[in-house]
Amino acid sequence: MSATRGETRREPGRAAYTAKRIARHVHWARTEGIGRLIEEDRLDPRERIGTAVAKWRWRGAHGVAPGMALPVYVVGLQRSGTNMLLRGLDAAPEVEVHNENDRRLFHRFRMRPDDVLLDVVARSRHRVVLVKPLCDSQRVDQLLDLPTGTPGRAVWVVRDVDDRARSEVSKFGDSNLAALRRIAAGEADGDWQAARLPAEAVELVRSLGVDALTPDSGAALFWCLRNGLFFDLGLDARDDVLLLSYDDLVRDPEATMRQLCGFIDFPWRPDLSAHVERRVSHGSRRLSIDPRVRELCDAMTARLEQVLERQRAGADPAGKEQG
Repeated sequence: MSATRGETRREPGRAAYTAKRIARHVHWARTEGIGRLIEEDRLDPRERIGTAVAKWRWRGAHGVAPGMALPVYVVGLQRSGTNMLLRGLDAAPEVEVHNENDRRLFHRFRMRPDDVLLDVVARSRHRVVLVKPLCDSQRVDQLLDLPTGTPGRAVWVVRDVDDRARSEVSKFGDSNLAALRRIAAGEADGDWQAARLPAEAVELVRSLGVDALTPDSGAALFWCLRNGLFFDLGLDARDDVLLLSYDDLVRDPEATMRQLCGFIDFPWRPDLSAHVERRVSHGSRRLSIDPRVRELCDAMTARLEQVLERQRAGADPAGKEQG
């Protein structure tokens, strides 16, 4: 049974928060290159202006009536390929996209009150309002139950544990491990990383002695806990939630994007996945992960793969054959 955490943790001041973000972006630019930073965060003003103009023109010629837009929540875990998934859809003029850095819907990557979301969806004249509340993924069942004019859908994105942990540690260092240490110490009240974690999951973190884990092992354990919410919240049994594999997306972009488009009743076209480079996503080596954590991750991978196989076979998430 899930226990919701209180919102008691104090936020850093604006100056401290801004300074930390600037330092992080400077680090990323130095380690990954300015070109990749611009591409991943969509910082090129020419691309953004062109996209905005295309959307404005579409609203004028084909816009739907207010209240008819379909809200779609893209959730899961950071560094799981959600940016790549959204890139093609964001370029589509029919889709209104709200990423985590959209201040209208988010404050420091957390969603603003639900009435703000409801107002944005109700006012939209796009076919789809796509929102990426990764730090609020534990609330996706509640978001789906909001009284939107058109019932919402959710897409939970998952990525191979080693590849995701490698990307996480490269990008954010030991942040996952630090969150686990706060959880184990009982100091995570108000942290999104601890929100709605079942009591047994908290006890598991404490039992593993997270102070002795490496950042890679911490990122892998966090992957396991966060993706465990997919089952803890009963999302695997809902037909309005799709589990989508980043590894499937890069292995077969067209088929995976067709699956997503079918799920949200959106017309597929080649440009939606043209930006995805077809490849095998897994790295050449497995990370050195604590054996206890590796066992947990292997079990979680098997559970997730069962759902993916069911979907590939043409069944909905609850296991019922589709007509």
